[in-house]
Amino acid sequence: MKVKTILVSQPEPKAENSPYFDLEERQKVKIDFRPFIHVEGVPSKEIRKQKIDLSQFTAIILTSRNAVDHYFRIAEEMRFKVPDTMKYFCQSEAVAYYLQKYVVYRKRKIYVGKRTFAELSPLIKKYKDEKFLLPSSDKLKKLIPTTLDELKVEWTQATLYKTVVSDLSDLADVYYDILVFYSPSGIDSLLKNFPDFKQNKTRIAVFGNTTVKAANEAGLRIDIQAPTPETPSMTMALKKYINEANKK
Repeated sequence: MKVKTILVSQPEPKAENSPYFDLEERQKVKIDFRPFIHVEGVPSKEIRKQKIDLSQFTAIILTSRNAVDHYFRIAEEMRFKVPDTMKYFCQSEAVAYYLQKYVVYRKRKIYVGKRTFAELSPLIKKYKDEKFLLPSSDKLKKLIPTTLDELKVEWTQATLYKTVVSDLSDLADVYYDILVFYSPSGIDSLLKNFPDFKQNKTRIAVFGNTTVKAANEAGLRIDIQAPTPETPSMTMALKKYINEANKK
């Protein structure tokens, strides 16, 4: 069956040169974007129940821009002035760059990994005498606490924000040829919004092993998968599938 419409379960890209826009133009398909999940901040009174005292930490581990936003939000709500001596361990350059929204970059001690948490861990190990705070969501990848425990550093997790299912009720009667998912939470949102969802002729595209696992456990048929050696990005996988489907 030919592909004419695609729904990506993420916010619309802000970059004008997003490969999704190029895919839409070249393949003559309609691509819509809709976040299936969103983030909500945990109130400071709930943080206090976690017995988190921000003044007790000398270093912050930041794995995402959400972690940056919510750490400084809670600091402001708790009237905690983040000291200039605070060390920041950022998982990627993108997170480190985003940190500039809150601190004067050149005047702070900022340590940056390449992309993954595993690549950041040698930097954390190098400063193992610090007291680390890990701002996170309620859904933390198991790899992170496991890695920190293996490094034998003193660290504390603070759940500062939660991943929440978005209301998709307005899509109840809308049909798309392909639904694109990047996380297990997206699959979870689909099934919570539409518990009677029948896949029928809808193609499901998934990115990453954990999303594949969630789709399989939900009984969904996976038609498009990335990354693979041949198609390392989702847009490449979609392009390949559309070329084959629309030839017929």
